[in-house]
Amino acid sequence: MRLAGKTEEITCSDSILVTGGAGFIGSNFVLDWLAADCGAIVNLDKLTYAGNPENLASVESSGAYTFVQGDICDAELVASLLQKHKPRAVVHFAAESHVDRSIVGPEAFLRTNIDGTFTLLQAARAYYGSLASADQGRFRFLHVSTDEVYGTLTPEAPAFHEETPYAPNSPYAASKAASDHLVRAWVHTYGLPAIITNCSNNYGPYQFPEKLIPLMIANALQGKSLPVYGDGQQVRDWLYVGDHASALRTVLERGRVGETYNVGGGNQRSNLEVVKTVCALLDELVPESKFKPHLQLVKYVTDRPGHDRRYAIDARKLEAELGWRAQESFETGLRKTVEWYLRNSPWVENVTSGAYHQWMAQNYSGRGEKVATGERAR
Repeated sequence: MRLAGKTEEITCSDSILVTGGAGFIGSNFVLDWLAADCGAIVNLDKLTYAGNPENLASVESSGAYTFVQGDICDAELVASLLQKHKPRAVVHFAAESHVDRSIVGPEAFLRTNIDGTFTLLQAARAYYGSLASADQGRFRFLHVSTDEVYGTLTPEAPAFHEETPYAPNSPYAASKAASDHLVRAWVHTYGLPAIITNCSNNYGPYQFPEKLIPLMIANALQGKSLPVYGDGQQVRDWLYVGDHASALRTVLERGRVGETYNVGGGNQRSNLEVVKTVCALLDELVPESKFKPHLQLVKYVTDRPGHDRRYAIDARKLEAELGWRAQESFETGLRKTVEWYLRNSPWVENVTSGAYHQWMAQNYSGRGEKVATGERAR
């Protein structure tokens, strides 16, 4: 496809452009990509509270890594990066992603997740139209999304599959659903060679400590309460972030244009089960802790508005078509995660700034914290 008035053809390089590569999933992908020697990476990240260049300190001096601080809503910047670096792919992670924050301030989610994705798609469309024919065949736009676009499941319902109707229930999920629809439209209307992935709950190194697992680890080590929403029986399908990175590499290499691939770890656990397992690991790995047993720190707090009850991912399409399999069980992945946070306490201290403490106070202070009974927490 050629855009009107575009005559000069360019040849793409072996590099890729990653957006949001200083965030949790993005930085793990960057590290995985460079470790696998897949080519050079240009990382465009605005460095909001959840973006941390320390995540990528080990590769910042690499000749294969280029960091650019900037906003995906900046159309001129995005276009200039595509023209300068001539990437063979765009891998789009950049997003506002915390449900609680979307409830408090949805505007930022609409701007980044919807307007930002639109800006990227328009820039990628123009860039794709300028490529030589052979390079058009290898160019891809990979849009990384979430299972939350599908809504919630009852306990007996089958897992989300790629044809599950969208039914988002939070401002975050709605904004990601909108971005997915934009990507699909740009494939079918403009011929942009894009692919969508929808993943289940990620966990692992470099996750910002507002999310469940790192929050429980950080709070338990300091003897703070472990806030569990409602009855703690909300079920999620947990995916180790390293497995997610390998799935994305696989989709980028062999995925079919215009398709959606669900990525899941096949590890359904309730939030309370997760917290219990984290506490047990900390009891084992930090035997000198004066807060043992850490399970005694659990506090049940008022549930978040519109809290989805259950997510589960059916990843059989990805497994059957592209041969990908998750390598970590929940038990092995969680042990690796807890051990990483224990080894990297300075990282946690650096990211939990004054702004972080203000947010935690805002989010949890009005939730009517109650002490869990011994029976309930067991």
